[in-house]
Amino acid sequence: MIGSLRGTLLDRSPRGEVLLEVGGVGYRVMVAPSTLVELGAPGGTVLLHTHLHVREDALILYGFATADERACFEALLGAHGVGPALALAILSVHRPLALRQALADDDLDALCLVPGVGKKTAARLLLELKARLDLPDSDLAAVLGDGDHGAPAPRTDVREALTALGYGPEEVREALRDVPHEGDVQLLLKEALARLAVSR
Repeated sequence: MIGSLRGTLLDRSPRGEVLLEVGGVGYRVMVAPSTLVELGAPGGTVLLHTHLHVREDALILYGFATADERACFEALLGAHGVGPALALAILSVHRPLALRQALADDDLDALCLVPGVGKKTAARLLLELKARLDLPDSDLAAVLGDGDHGAPAPRTDVREALTALGYGPEEVREALRDVPHEGDVQLLLKEALARLAVSR
């Protein structure tokens, strides 16, 4: 696997692809707009931390200015429904430090600043990325943006959470079909969201 490339920047395109020559070989690498700006003009020597994304029809290199950006990109790819294009878009709006801060603050609005990310996607990312980026689990009430729910049964909490996230009655019923009646609400909600992500 190619972990990094250091070489001469030969060319760059507005859509985010750069051509990097390393040892006489030219590598086409996709980068975020923010990274594209940092690389400067063609002719300079640059270092990119890379991730090789394997598809059925292509092998695509993604490049990042720092190893932390690459780690965040890979964490984003592990979230349900997030592909390379959306992961790059998120990192274009939020650098790693800002992304971690948004997650720590349960800031759904910050995640919704990314084109293509709505409230439901932002809520899923909030729950999944905290674990992947070694942040504490979010409080359910903070994720939903409302106050104390008292102490209803866990499945009721999960049903209300899914409804608040915008899921319809049929989706909620399907998500809760095999969810246990007892257990930690956060874990049950993650299980329900994972089921919904697979069914789409």
